[in-house]
Amino acid sequence: MSGQRRELDEDDVRVRPGRGKSRPRSKERPAHEDAADGFVVAVDRGRFTCVLGDPRDADAGTELFAIKSRELGRKGVAVGDAVDLVGDLTGQTDTLARIVRVQQRQTLLRRTADDVDPVERVLVANADQLAIVVAVADPEPRPRLIDRCLVAAYDAGLDPLLVLTKSDLADPQPLLASYGALDVPYLVTRREGRELGGVGPVRERLQGRFSVLVGHSGVGKSTLVNALVPGAERATGRVNDVTGRGRHTSASTVALPLPGGGWVVDLPGVRSFGLAHVRVDRLLQAFPELAAGTTDCPRGCTHDEPECALDAWVADGHAGASGSARLESFRRLLRALRGDPDS
Repeated sequence: MSGQRRELDEDDVRVRPGRGKSRPRSKERPAHEDAADGFVVAVDRGRFTCVLGDPRDADAGTELFAIKSRELGRKGVAVGDAVDLVGDLTGQTDTLARIVRVQQRQTLLRRTADDVDPVERVLVANADQLAIVVAVADPEPRPRLIDRCLVAAYDAGLDPLLVLTKSDLADPQPLLASYGALDVPYLVTRREGRELGGVGPVRERLQGRFSVLVGHSGVGKSTLVNALVPGAERATGRVNDVTGRGRHTSASTVALPLPGGGWVVDLPGVRSFGLAHVRVDRLLQAFPELAAGTTDCPRGCTHDEPECALDAWVADGHAGASGSARLESFRRLLRALRGDPDS
């Protein structure tokens, strides 16, 4: 029989399975019940720096790098997000974990590019305090930007805090007087040679909290961060003598641990703070003594017009002794929210 060809039958036929049919697909996603708790401290081109544990704990846990898992889809992940992590959680060099869940956010600080842009940009999740850093001089204070940051804080449910820097160059009281009716707490720092004076009270105010530091370029925000967090090494810049503006030195948003507990999030310097996402009723929640007086306002009232019922409400004493000043402050923030050039 050698040399003769054998006839083939069905046992000799090999069928290659089609693509995707070798293993049945399941619609059920893995539960990841063994996932570890963590939170995001930095975001960089699709990679996330995370720390294991709870940000309220005094001691930070292991720092590691992670990517989003496929099941998250297009869900965004921001600095401050509480996340569930799987994979290699050792934090060793060349290891990578996966973010499989983003926990419900307690607060969300947002802004838009301008006041008509419908696209919201998430800045920080789960913060509880917004520290607005303002230089008393060099560069000159920008009250409109301060007002907008206050509106963003009230809208997000964050406690506002004014931190005035460079008080060795000018008296901070005129600026503070314009915000007295808002009852916003404030702290003042100054240059003392090569040291930053007044940083101790700032550190105490931030202790144990998840705070965001915001301010336009050149106000000394990076200098403040370096004094608060030893080893932070945030780049510092100078103010242009011609334009009076500072140079962006913080290029990315990052959360840094405070010695003894708490975190500070250093935002890149901002020159605008769009508020297209903010509703007037959210802003009104920051003025509870005025909110009840709006029930008699005409339909569609902007609360900054002659027919507004708030004027009579305040005149009758329902808003307390500081009612007039509070109403003016509220309306100033309304004008900032609308982008009025005279606000």
